[in-house]
Amino acid sequence: MTNSINVGLIGAGRIGQVHAETLSYRIPQANLIAVADVFVESAKKCADRFQIPTVTADPQDIFNNPAIDAVVICSSTNTHAPLMTQAANAGKHIFCEKPIALNLAQIDSALAAVERAGVKLQIGFNRRFDPNFKAARDMVAAGKIGQPHLVRISSRDPEPPPIEYIKVSGGLFLDMTIHDFDMARYLIDSEVEEIFTSGAVLVDPAIGQAGDVDTAVITLKYANGAIGTIDNSRKAVFGYDQRVEVFGSGGNVVVSNTTPHTAVLSNEQGVHAPPPPFFFLERYLEAYAAEMEAFISAVQNDTPPPVTGIDGRIPVVMGMAAWKSYRENRPVKLSEIE
Repeated sequence: MTNSINVGLIGAGRIGQVHAETLSYRIPQANLIAVADVFVESAKKCADRFQIPTVTADPQDIFNNPAIDAVVICSSTNTHAPLMTQAANAGKHIFCEKPIALNLAQIDSALAAVERAGVKLQIGFNRRFDPNFKAARDMVAAGKIGQPHLVRISSRDPEPPPIEYIKVSGGLFLDMTIHDFDMARYLIDSEVEEIFTSGAVLVDPAIGQAGDVDTAVITLKYANGAIGTIDNSRKAVFGYDQRVEVFGSGGNVVVSNTTPHTAVLSNEQGVHAPPPPFFFLERYLEAYAAEMEAFISAVQNDTPPPVTGIDGRIPVVMGMAAWKSYRENRPVKLSEIE
């Protein structure tokens, strides 16, 4: 076992700073010693905030630093696969935010580089580390609901992202639903074989003009015979809406929204409970910390990371199948995308 892991961070934006805080203050065995961002002022601000000694605009400086054991990639999606390849070629272990890329050839090339180098790779599907969803998955895996029959996932954002982001993100199914595709696999440990998508533009016409949808229902057919549904919206006026249910032959398990407290006020005006968090960082802050702890532990103890490169690839295939189904108005087998 290695005593400590020296880490370099690439990307000092919103999620980069979340990981920087975790690495700096919550994982004693991790040393965040460098940060890179093409906007060097962002890197400097991150370094000042978290006392990171080395700042650079060039990720290559991190790859060339022999003191760095692992890199955390939080830059824009179009840079993920090239940076993964460079990191692997430099012998660095890799944590990379999702998606790896929006192109399967690029994903496969990056994963091949990781395989050749023999470094560890973990993909940032943080919802697996939420204690509520993990508890549901563990109950299903333990047989407490019998044979899974139905999976229901509701995932709705409090407001849409900027249109400029939507234009380059791959759209709803690859920037938002991708988390739900991963959760669909995770909850019952079975692969999805077929997808049928219905989508609409009901929140903002500009989203449709950008080539995206903002409201969708996706039906999933699993290899083990189960059926799943995912419903998405870009705008839930009451907050960040994240719920799941797995129904089986022997019962069901439900995860409801988290709230700031569980006190419910009942009076002559009605029954009043607190709304869910408004922002994903509030909802999943502990999950982000837990996934990074798992990555550092895997590097330190030379064990397999819990979310692999293949786990990163399959939800992209599912997102592509969802788009193909929507555009062609028919069920699409994942094998068609492969």
